[in-house]
Amino acid sequence: MYRDPSTEKHPNLYTMDEFMELGNEVQDRELDAIINSQKPNQCCVLIYTSGTTGKPKGVMLNHDNITWTSAHASQAGDMQPAEIQQETIVSYLPLSHIAAQIYDLWTGIQWGEQVYFAEPDALKGGLVDVLKEALPTSHMGVPRVWEKIMEKIKDVSSQSGFVKKKILSWAMLVSLEHNLSCSNSDLKPFRMRLADSLVLAKIRHALGLSRCQKHFCGAAPLPAEVLQFFLSLNIPLYEAYGMSETTGPHCMSGPTIYRRYSCGKAVPGCKVKLMNEDEHGNGEICFWGRTVFMGYLNMEDKTREAVDEDGWLHSGDLGKIDRDGFLYVTGRIKEIIITAGGENIPPVPLEDAVKRELPVVSNAMLIGDQKKFLSMLLTLKCAMDPETSEPTDSLTQEAREFCQKVGSKAPNASEIVRIKDQAVYRAIQEGIDRVNLHAITNVQRIQKWAVLEKDFSISGGEFGPTMKLKRQAVVEKYKDEIDSFYTN
Repeated sequence: MYRDPSTEKHPNLYTMDEFMELGNEVQDRELDAIINSQKPNQCCVLIYTSGTTGKPKGVMLNHDNITWTSAHASQAGDMQPAEIQQETIVSYLPLSHIAAQIYDLWTGIQWGEQVYFAEPDALKGGLVDVLKEALPTSHMGVPRVWEKIMEKIKDVSSQSGFVKKKILSWAMLVSLEHNLSCSNSDLKPFRMRLADSLVLAKIRHALGLSRCQKHFCGAAPLPAEVLQFFLSLNIPLYEAYGMSETTGPHCMSGPTIYRRYSCGKAVPGCKVKLMNEDEHGNGEICFWGRTVFMGYLNMEDKTREAVDEDGWLHSGDLGKIDRDGFLYVTGRIKEIIITAGGENIPPVPLEDAVKRELPVVSNAMLIGDQKKFLSMLLTLKCAMDPETSEPTDSLTQEAREFCQKVGSKAPNASEIVRIKDQAVYRAIQEGIDRVNLHAITNVQRIQKWAVLEKDFSISGGEFGPTMKLKRQAVVEKYKDEIDSFYTN
């Protein structure tokens, strides 16, 4: 306990002062013996995979994996040692996940970062409060965290007056145009400086990001809409890419290594390549280097499946590499939908397209594996319960505005689904029709869809701990809805 002294004694419960005194009982030679007994190739930590494609596996990471990655990956992301600049970060993601361990703990130890540990309710709405207190110089979030921040800003904006809305729209448009122009010059046009100082800087201040120089994103694909939204706030999101099996980030973006929609380049000393490329340049992403893990705990067969004889780790993800070495993740092999007719269809581009066309939609999941045609499950944007962080039945302000615009007064998702609200359902069909216009073949058209009464969540089983969509779990949970697509 580091706040108030305990009024009663409990076994293994110490005040901070009592805890620090425990070290006086241990001789330095004992500590030195423990440190000297450790070897770089010995297991340091076990990280369990989220199990989105099967049962969780224990990833064995050795001391060299941890120390090497925390030194080199952070350099690629332009994190500075304390002698040059005091980096400040906020730890709020589960430390059972490798992204949080590397970013919050090991990199912090490596470079002498100042780490603020958030309260347990950070993801229930308290994160901004601790960001405003800490004023981090660097911040990392999974895509869903950035998406929730985006939705909150949109909600607040929608309740503003007409003039404030217009000024914000103008400032965001100016910033987006400037950031999309790919100008590397430090000299910003007058309009951009004006928009940033009058409007955008105030938003970043309200988010606690006024001192933040590096905004990282990883652990799952970042929707293009989210990336562009934050560019319009003059907040470039630097994507990182890796796995638990690569000790977190194997490819990094940063202020000096950045290309939109890319997750950067392999960190110095590591390699990345594509296997079995198709005619479009898509192949399986494979990793090599000192980030690559020892193997899976008590699963030699699974280790041999993942790492080939030359030491290349096969990710199961599909990607492209451009001529400058920037990597783009385009899908996941196990997520590729193979229709009954043998067509291979990556689901993410279609899902993102539907969400772009329909701002009322929170999650979209494509269905069609071994089926005659494609269908889709949709959820609506609903407000989060601040106590439980669970999606409620109430629509967000943005979703309500969408409904009102198309002629519906429904205040919540369940009512829309229960009565199959004609105005909303018609608008959804029109949005899907617009997506279908861009389909290369008829097979890639979405033929049927359904709106679910409740949004996806971790507790509902649709998301893993880092907010990755657990597709097989969704298929099993909503089996009846999916079966109805193909039996009616």
